[in-house]
Formats: sequence, structure tokens, C-alpha cells
Amino acid sequence: MKTKLHAIHPRHQIKATGFTLLELLVVMVIIGLLAGYVGPKYFAQVGKSQIKAARAQIDALEKSLDQYRLDTGHYPVAEQGLAALIARPANEPKWDGPYLAKSVPVDPWGNAYVYRIPGEHGEFDLMSLGKDGQPGGSDEAADIVNW
Repeated sequence: MKTKLHAIHPRHQIKATGFTLLELLVVMVIIGLLAGYVGPKYFAQVGKSQIKAARAQIDALEKSLDQYRLDTGHYPVAEQGLAALIARPANEPKWDGPYLAKSVPVDPWGNAYVYRIPGEHGEFDLMSLGKDGQPGGSDEAADIVNW
């Protein structure tokens, strides 16, 4: 017994027309909800990583300053600042630097580190003023210090 295959008449074929406006709106709402949930968590992590980077840079600068002191017998004076870690200061015969592989870094927010000698909390104070670049603050705007 043979069966006949019937060809579908062109009028009865279904055309692939794409997505409806409603389907697109539903997908956009879902993407918006996901972005609203994930976005704040992501940006909070960015702030935490900048704080960790500032702490690591302060620690590296502190070690470089200690090496400078071992070689010269004292920390750089305020006028020399952290630049003394890169270039030999005038009248410093025992300088054996550079003590940093690259130039003196800026903090993760683009501000210079504050170096004070004599320090209020130790022989020297080294700090980043945080995201706002102002003394004090909290969270990302808090000062990051070496004491």
C-alpha cells in the first residue's frame, strides 16, 4: 500500500517572522532586573579593590622608605618627599637607589600619597586621603594610613 505525499500549498506555509514586541519587552525587563541586581554588587567590589590596592601601595612605599633609611641612616626629609626614592637627593652620598622600580605611584583615585616627616603616629606618616581626596571620611572616602 502506497501513500501519497501531499505537498503543502504555498498559501498554507507558516513564515518565520521573528519576535513579537511583547517578547522583546519581556526580555528587556529581565535584563534590566538582572543589571539592577548585579550592578551595585559589582561596583561595591570595585571600591573594595581600590582600598586594597592603596593599602598594598602604602606597604610597598613603607618598605622602600625603610630601605632608604638603612642605606642613608635617615628617612627622606619633607622637602625631598617620596621623590627621594627615585632620584638621588643632593648631598646624599650613601643613597643606593632607586628604591622603586617605577615612578612614585599615585593612589587608586589619582591623588598623590601624603608623606609627613616627622609623623604624628610614628617616625613618618604615609597616607592616601581616599576617594574624596579630603582628610577623614568613611567607607571609600576614608583615609588609608600606615599606622
